[in-house]
Amino acid sequence: MKNKILLIEDDIAISEMVENYLRKEGFNITTAFDGEEGLVKFLNNSFDLIILDIMMPKLDGMEVMKIIREKSVIPILIMSAKDSDVDKAIGLGLGADDYIAKPFSMVELSARIKAMIRRATQYDKNDEKEDIINVNDITIDLNSYVVTKKGVIIQLTSKEFNILKLFISNPNRVFTKAQVYNFIWNDDYFGDDNVINVHMRRLREKIEDNPSEPKYIKTLWGIGYKLGEF
Repeated sequence: MKNKILLIEDDIAISEMVENYLRKEGFNITTAFDGEEGLVKFLNNSFDLIILDIMMPKLDGMEVMKIIREKSVIPILIMSAKDSDVDKAIGLGLGADDYIAKPFSMVELSARIKAMIRRATQYDKNDEKEDIINVNDITIDLNSYVVTKKGVIIQLTSKEFNILKLFISNPNRVFTKAQVYNFIWNDDYFGDDNVINVHMRRLREKIEDNPSEPKYIKTLWGIGYKLGEF
């Protein structure tokens, strides 16, 4: 079965180029040319991944992503001409799983998409083995991708969910940043701390009582991270 991708991009030339290339790569592509149209198609269909531009009419990509994240942990790839570290941090912090800057290589775009879908699929398969894990006040349901703390649902992105699952599933293991990146992004780590730092900060803001003094995911300075002991 072909993986279904929702492409939300207002530039018709770029949209057609990406659509044509990804169709040749074996993907099923649905296109939308503004934020409102993209949301309607997302809400009325099932997709495996979303490619999302930031600067769009009617509703920009950031607003679209906020709304999607309230309903789903579907992988989101930002595709935008805005390429500063600040913009990357903002985009990833709001719920994007990866970021590619325009102009980009179609080969790189396809490789990133395949890695994101492969990672999501691997977690789906692993979820069949064990349904629910409890750590102190947090419960993680691996089948429904639902995380609760003291019975209250915590809205996590797919990357945040997978990071939390990585540590909860390996309670005694210390992970370096390179290992976290390899496991979650399924790619080689080139020392870009910004991506990991943003995701870790956002995750801690959601699960910790005091994010500045984390108990669930502890930092071992100069080494990496590990699950806290309860």
